[in-house]
Amino acid sequence: MLLSLNNITFEFGARKILDQASWHIYHGERIGLIGPNGTGKSTLLKILIGEYTVNQGQVNRSKTLTIGYFHQDLQSLETPDSIHQVAMYAFERALQVQKEIKALEVELEISEDEKKLNKLADLYHDFEVAGGYEMEYKAAEVLEGLGFQTKDLTRGFTEFSGGWRMRVLLAQMILKNPDILLLDEPTNHLDLPSIEWIEKYLMSYEGSVIIVSHDRYFLDRMVTKVVEISQQTLNHYSGNYSYYETEKEIRTEFQQREFENQQDYIAQQERFIERFKAKASKAKQAQSLVKKLDRMDKIDAPISESAKINFRFQPGITPGKIVTTLLDISKNYGELNILDHTSAEINRGDKIALIGANGKGKSTLLRLIAMTENCGGEVVMGHNAQLSFYAQHQMDDLNANGDILDELKHCGSGKTEPELRELLGCFLFKGDDVYKKIRVLSGGEKARVALAKTIISKANYLLLDEPTNHLDITSVNMLIQALNLFEGTYVLVSHDRYFIQNTANKIWEIIDGKINIFDGTYDEWMLFKKKKEEELKNSKSEIPNSKKDNSNVKEVIPQKTDNRQSTSDNFQSKEEKRLRQKFAKLEEEMNAHNAEKARLEALLADPNTYSNPTIFQKTEADYNSIQYKISVIQPEYETLFEQLMNFES
Repeated sequence: MLLSLNNITFEFGARKILDQASWHIYHGERIGLIGPNGTGKSTLLKILIGEYTVNQGQVNRSKTLTIGYFHQDLQSLETPDSIHQVAMYAFERALQVQKEIKALEVELEISEDEKKLNKLADLYHDFEVAGGYEMEYKAAEVLEGLGFQTKDLTRGFTEFSGGWRMRVLLAQMILKNPDILLLDEPTNHLDLPSIEWIEKYLMSYEGSVIIVSHDRYFLDRMVTKVVEISQQTLNHYSGNYSYYETEKEIRTEFQQREFENQQDYIAQQERFIERFKAKASKAKQAQSLVKKLDRMDKIDAPISESAKINFRFQPGITPGKIVTTLLDISKNYGELNILDHTSAEINRGDKIALIGANGKGKSTLLRLIAMTENCGGEVVMGHNAQLSFYAQHQMDDLNANGDILDELKHCGSGKTEPELRELLGCFLFKGDDVYKKIRVLSGGEKARVALAKTIISKANYLLLDEPTNHLDITSVNMLIQALNLFEGTYVLVSHDRYFIQNTANKIWEIIDGKINIFDGTYDEWMLFKKKKEEELKNSKSEIPNSKKDNSNVKEVIPQKTDNRQSTSDNFQSKEEKRLRQKFAKLEEEMNAHNAEKARLEALLADPNTYSNPTIFQKTEADYNSIQYKISVIQPEYETLFEQLMNFES
């Protein structure tokens, strides 16, 4: 065991965060730490590293334990060093030994000394043990995996924006290779390729990893255990996030029944006490029941974290069929070419996700669609298209002297105050929070207010740039509900794959300055990409043969005949027979795949599958593989079926 919390209680001022909570962390675990915003996830991480001391209970750490803590406050670092050098700060011992080696080499140039030569040999050994000979390569590898180009490695740390600086610090934390790696929202500043890279990297990480994240796909792929902060205690689940959701629902139902049964029992006893406390013959028994109820461990009612939005988001007017037309648009910043003579069309009802690596022009394209930025070509807004644009800078347009509720009242939605308060609850503003002045809000809180305003406006066309930033998992689910109820059109930029899968019906990806359009969901797009990658891999592995073997090819010399109709019928009969044989074989294959898919779905529906990470990962991989196989043969199957129908018609 690396670290244990035994019956700890922690109070922050007058507020109790944890009460008699326990947690044991073992080597090699990958744990998701979850809970709504404000329940104390970041506080718990600070307890783990020893920054906060508990009020009661024990925190036990192994003597040689090392902990790395990645969090958003790290970006206050200021240094003239390059990002490559900052990443190599992780090799603290190697860098110190390197300085000693250089100093000793200078001394030996002046005068040779046997003792110094022996010391130098020892230092070279220490340098090797500390990873000194590998640190430059490893630092470059991790930085490039997180999205930096090789030419960027020599650039100064302060030249980069906050998001890119966080990537450098994440690289440094990973390279330290601590026994326990604490990651607080590690995907916040990562694009999709970088998220996929860090998933693969952490899968093989030898230490333990504890992750706080609102990215459900990331949690599902990464964690083998979930620890939930709820009602001042820690609840433990063996499995990934999907398993947690299923098991949580079962536990909640059980707790609700226990709570209701206890409340019924208490009510019965209280009625007895009230009825007989004044009677001398029963007073002693009534008093005994009072004491018994006082000593009883009360069961708390479960807290529901799956609230639903109860009102619809109705656009003011219906736009024309085409909402926006992009005609031969180009955009560049100096020598950086973002878009190059590309065209596209946004139709009424489209739910588009713009995805891809950072720097490819996703946010730029949103601004071009909103016509807040100039470009080459032409952007044509459709008839009756009423646009509302959410981006991080939109918070600057809020009235600093007004309160949150007034801000929503004045956006022209026509919603009642109870409806507005309900919506604000979805965006983490509850109770008297709605009366907070805008000027006292944090950046994240202002962003949530601006997002709520965008969602409930009378607009029929939304542009959303990273709307899930600053939201917890519950709030992301609420936003998904809101967008699914929205009857208009929207284009969004997000790196949250679960959010994209549940909101978008089209995928746009910018590659080499062109907009590549895929008509389907994110999961369907991933299957399509995987299929294309495998086809490309297979085509490269084939050895081209410049000389074709024609030994089995016979020349067919058509014979003259007067019975042309007979020849045509004979050909049709042979062709139909060939197609039927091929269709029968394909149908047999399809049935086998569907049977296997049904078997795997049954396994994935079984909670026991998630108790063993190895079995779960294999089952999930097999399921993805069979889905891909079905998607490959489905088009051919349908084409053959249509051709056979033509013969029968």
